[in-house]
Amino acid sequence: MVSMFRLTIWGAARTVTGSRHLLEGPAGALLLEGGLYQGRRGETYRRNREFPFDPKGLRAVLLSHAHLDHCGNLPNLVKQGFEGPIYATPATAHLATLMMLDAAHVQEENVAYLNRKRAPGEPRLEPLYTVDDAVRAARMLVPVPYDRPFQPMPGVQARFVEAGHILGSAAVVLDLDTRPGPTRLWFSGDIGRRHLPILRDPVLPQGAHWLLMECTYGHKAHRDPRYAYDELREVARSTFEQEGKLVVPAFAIGRTQTLVYLFHTMMQKGELPQVPIYVDSPLAVDASEVYRAHPECFDEEVLHLLRAGVLEDVLGFGRVHYLRTVEQSKALNDQPGPMVIISTSGMLEVGRILHHLKHTITDPRNTILLVSWTAPHTLGRKLADGAKRVRILGREYPVRARVVTVGDLSAHAGRDLLLEYALASRETLRGIGLVHGEEHAARALMQALAEQGWHRVTYFREGEGWDL
Repeated sequence: MVSMFRLTIWGAARTVTGSRHLLEGPAGALLLEGGLYQGRRGETYRRNREFPFDPKGLRAVLLSHAHLDHCGNLPNLVKQGFEGPIYATPATAHLATLMMLDAAHVQEENVAYLNRKRAPGEPRLEPLYTVDDAVRAARMLVPVPYDRPFQPMPGVQARFVEAGHILGSAAVVLDLDTRPGPTRLWFSGDIGRRHLPILRDPVLPQGAHWLLMECTYGHKAHRDPRYAYDELREVARSTFEQEGKLVVPAFAIGRTQTLVYLFHTMMQKGELPQVPIYVDSPLAVDASEVYRAHPECFDEEVLHLLRAGVLEDVLGFGRVHYLRTVEQSKALNDQPGPMVIISTSGMLEVGRILHHLKHTITDPRNTILLVSWTAPHTLGRKLADGAKRVRILGREYPVRARVVTVGDLSAHAGRDLLLEYALASRETLRGIGLVHGEEHAARALMQALAEQGWHRVTYFREGEGWDL
């Protein structure tokens, strides 16, 4: 039996992936997030395919933003019987549709390839979900603007507020009808940063009784992201002076659009020469169109530049070349520099970026610019760690191009803002729950909170939760 309301953590528990949190109450249950878990292959398959609750019994899903670790398993939820609405901000609904369809397409392609290669007698593999499942999930998305109250199930009033992480990202505010009075559960989603390009700053919790929040960088303070502007400009300038190519691996949603905005702004202001910028990723091209379609998410600085005519377009659609076809991608490798090539994937493990890398990495005029966190053992991490030779698409190459890492572009809040976020509702707060963070980050944030006199913090394990 549950109490009047029970929150149970079924994902992103002591890890940074697979976000999903179940809220049960007298009128039924709803799910916060439906993210893909990413880890060891066997465990990943099991965690993503099996739900510890009945999808058919859910009244609704509330989605904070469109990254796959938050929305990527929604088609499987639908495949297994969920039929309710999936609430999200308009921009999140738009982006999540792209992400789910792309993930389904990749799964179908990968399974088809593995089935062709399977040994005689081996069973056929099936994708976690299909494009048809993703289409069904996308049709269930219900856009709700920021700050507009809605009722996902009886006894719960919900509202999305700005999280500042990627376009459309939101914290989810849930006002629960409990005795002796309303109880406010505030779920942070992924918390962004102040002064990120294009996006508004995150809204701090107000009047929260229970705060469920991410702690990805609870161990690390970030510099102001505006420092990255100067570093990017100098790296680009020195590369262009050598007639070199600036090759940037970047995630399709968020990081690509930030980079385009920054380089486009520098050229518009005359701080860099007018060199071509190429975005070579169909998903990134589609995501950039979504950014263009949702100016309601832009911060005041960007809106002012647009109104003043300093920028004719946030993502430079008049100057930037957005490539879709393989033929367009291949043609870049025969063109001389200077130029900027932004392509996926951010960790240099898959995607078109590998072909650009093999054509540029042996020329000292070129620069490989790393702007994203890279996991251990990935090609991106090897380059960041100073490898002299690397294997790309099965062949070894010497690293003669300059490799530069520019930090301060993370879309996650650092320790200082996390601490401020956690204590913003100190007068009303009963407890803080930490998710979406590894243990060293969570422990560091808990220590910082203890130094501020706050000790009611839980670092959740899977299956743990709160009676609200």
